Amino acid sequence: MLIIFKSPAGGDVIMFEKNGKDMLEVLGKDPADAKGIVTVEQLPAAIDTLKAAIAADKARQAEQGEPDDADAKPGSGNVSFFQRAVPLLELLERSLKDRKPVTWGV
Repeated sequence: MLIIFKSPAGGDVIMFEKNGKDMLEVLGKDPADAKGIVTVEQLPAAIDTLKAAIAADKARQAEQGEPDDADAKPGSGNVSFFQRAVPLLELLERSLKDRKPVTWGV
């Protein structure tokens, strides 16, 4: 199953359900909700929270000596949290700039 994040400010961000639910948890949203919204008023906090989670994931990888996205071998199948989160972060930032909410659904 897929979770699709949408906004009139940018293209859809499509994630597998598990990854989408991980993002929703980070954003403080209930991952059990099949549909939801990040309002324009909630976007600044959501962006800050997601940036902090991305930074924490990069720091964790550096401590463990895991390769970052620049060092990852093509086709290895290993995609880190921060690599999955960046498209969503970009959508949130575009949505804030255009003052549009971000919705999600399955």
